[in-house]
Amino acid sequence: MSITDQKKRVAEAALDYVQAGDIVGVGTGSTANCFIDALARIKGKLDGTVASSNASAERLRQHGIAVLDLSQVGTMPLYVDGADEATRNLHLIKGGGGALTREKIVAHACEKFVCIADQSKLVDRLGAFPLPVEVIPMAQSPVSREMVKLGGQPELRHDFTTDNGNIIVDVRNLEIANPVELERTINQVPGVVTVGLFALRAADVLLLGSETGVEVLTWFEDGTGHSHFR
Repeated sequence: MSITDQKKRVAEAALDYVQAGDIVGVGTGSTANCFIDALARIKGKLDGTVASSNASAERLRQHGIAVLDLSQVGTMPLYVDGADEATRNLHLIKGGGGALTREKIVAHACEKFVCIADQSKLVDRLGAFPLPVEVIPMAQSPVSREMVKLGGQPELRHDFTTDNGNIIVDVRNLEIANPVELERTINQVPGVVTVGLFALRAADVLLLGSETGVEVLTWFEDGTGHSHFR
């Protein structure tokens, strides 16, 4: 089974979390696009969506799915999005598509975050994928110097501007032993809008597509995890 088929499989599985009358937060990227395409088949049961990027909003509208402004809806029951890396603790790296800030805002506004990914995204420790940091343009150099102090190798993402009008600095070779602590540290650097670590607000459920099916990983407040196949 191809990676694309695995993405479609987990996107279909995520539909089980959508309830009638929901307003659903929708992420950005190739796996989120598969979810949008699947969502179109049940759009009649939705009260609308909130998109984490202009690209996702356009794809939703093309399917005839209502896109609402977050300020109109308040707390939502569900956010569905992909990831660039994920651990079994449900910590994530996101932002390969550059929508990390809006993704983090929408995820924070939702009661449940269901992350959907193909099996290749599961890692033992985050950091092989370059860590995206959204930065106010005037702060590129000072933020990059701070990333070097943290042990990383920052590189400007060329010819890219976020939907918020900012730049992305991708940081390679970071040792991410404590994702929660590192997320806090980078977010406090002046000029940083947000970092693509989703550990303070991690996923609640990870649906992982594979050759054999969908593995469902959940993590509970008591520090225990649970995994099963469906």
